[in-house]
Amino acid sequence: MTENAQVSGSYWLQTAPGAPRPALTEDLDVDIAVIGGGIAGLCTAYGLARAGRSVAVLEAGRIAASVTGHTTAKLTALHSLVYAKLRRTRGPEGARLYARSQTEAIEHAAALVDELGIDCDWETRSAYTYVRDANRVDEVRAEAAAAKEAGLPAAFVTETGLPFPVAGAVRVTGQAQFHPRRFLLALAEDFEARGGRIFEHTTVHGLEEGEPCRVSAGTGATVRARDVVVATHYPIFDRALLFSRLSPRRELVVAGPVAADREVDGMYITPDEGTRSVRTAPLAGNAGQRLLIVTGEHFTPGTGDTRERFDRLGAWTAEHFPGVGLTHSWATQDIDPTDTVPMVGPLHPGARHTYVATGFGGWGMSGGLMAGRLLTAQITGAECAWSGLYDPRRLRTQVREAPQFLKTQAEVAGHFVGDRLKPAPPVDALPPGEGAVVRVDGHRVAIYRDEDGALHAVSPRCTHLGCLVGFNAAERAWECPCHGSRFDTDGNVVQGPATKPLERREI
Repeated sequence: MTENAQVSGSYWLQTAPGAPRPALTEDLDVDIAVIGGGIAGLCTAYGLARAGRSVAVLEAGRIAASVTGHTTAKLTALHSLVYAKLRRTRGPEGARLYARSQTEAIEHAAALVDELGIDCDWETRSAYTYVRDANRVDEVRAEAAAAKEAGLPAAFVTETGLPFPVAGAVRVTGQAQFHPRRFLLALAEDFEARGGRIFEHTTVHGLEEGEPCRVSAGTGATVRARDVVVATHYPIFDRALLFSRLSPRRELVVAGPVAADREVDGMYITPDEGTRSVRTAPLAGNAGQRLLIVTGEHFTPGTGDTRERFDRLGAWTAEHFPGVGLTHSWATQDIDPTDTVPMVGPLHPGARHTYVATGFGGWGMSGGLMAGRLLTAQITGAECAWSGLYDPRRLRTQVREAPQFLKTQAEVAGHFVGDRLKPAPPVDALPPGEGAVVRVDGHRVAIYRDEDGALHAVSPRCTHLGCLVGFNAAERAWECPCHGSRFDTDGNVVQGPATKPLERREI
């Protein structure tokens, strides 16, 4: 990996560290327990607290620090090329409901920023989905027409603020970008002022549905609640087999300062070139510069050479934005539903008091805000026009989009079986800073050799459903390609759905 592409960590986390919260150590009774302290969980908890409910948030790490802390933080209802597909699969009304729900989520966030006086670098921008391939212009024209029909202020354009020509683009005005962690930390403070409780470093291991529901934490404490929301990005409880309808996708981010007069004046994404997303943000402490943020190189966790991907993304950035020195790099993770639309609502067909929010497909900022409003309405008994659109129990669209469902399952099966048949390198071949699944005395072991030459050995079987992990050398993590669980080099859980560490091995 080149010097400019070193993984340095999320800009959002570095510029808004936030105050720590305690772990849950005593039993607790509340109206609602929210598992997961990302944008979906915090917005749900906040909405319910404003509705007068007592709410506790249980977060395995730090709030707004996992997936939410590594986003590119675009707030837009233009989700690449989605509206033509929604019109075809959900009908014109489904597309309109999708556009309306995402737009109202952004408007809700703007209202909170004003009401609470949140300093989160809020900026109004146009969003663009562009292509450089002339053969895809008709596709973009159709998307612009579908987005406009769905109610968005959309238009087809050929001129953008990018420093290179495009063949065509969809432009939607009146969208926004912000500092996600500053926004959510301010929301968390107001939530606590309203009586809400937040517990960090509190891993949840059990959920017993009933009246009340019981949530058991790894600390030994139990939360009793009338309702429980599972907002852990990828559900840690999967009683409706949602894992068969979700696939993890990891994406890389590089960033560096650019002169303010080189502002790209918008938020951009293209489905071409392995996906490329571009925007800028205010750069802390420097009024004459902005932070250029470039995202791309999506891949399945635990597969391929991540350092090589960082190199490609850095090279693309250098080619199109000459002179920008990269100062930050990190990676984000998304969960794609097989039928396009997020799953927000009852956890399973028989659920009475348990809910889930997942499958935001790379658009978790507007999606998480939407989920908070939708779940607040459902739990408090209010009407919400788009409840049916996002209902996790939907089956009709699963049948319609069965090919993607079958493809997802084939990929999981391929990893579950195929990864066990791959040749294993010898332990002696591992250089410092590298990891691999090797054979030791006839058994597969996941081994990482640190910079001092010491070996760290763990079981390669993911504790979620047993797929074999792969090593991400750029981020120095073990990753499950089946469902996206991530572990550090000693096997500790970094990201779910796994809740238990990889077993240690002696070699």
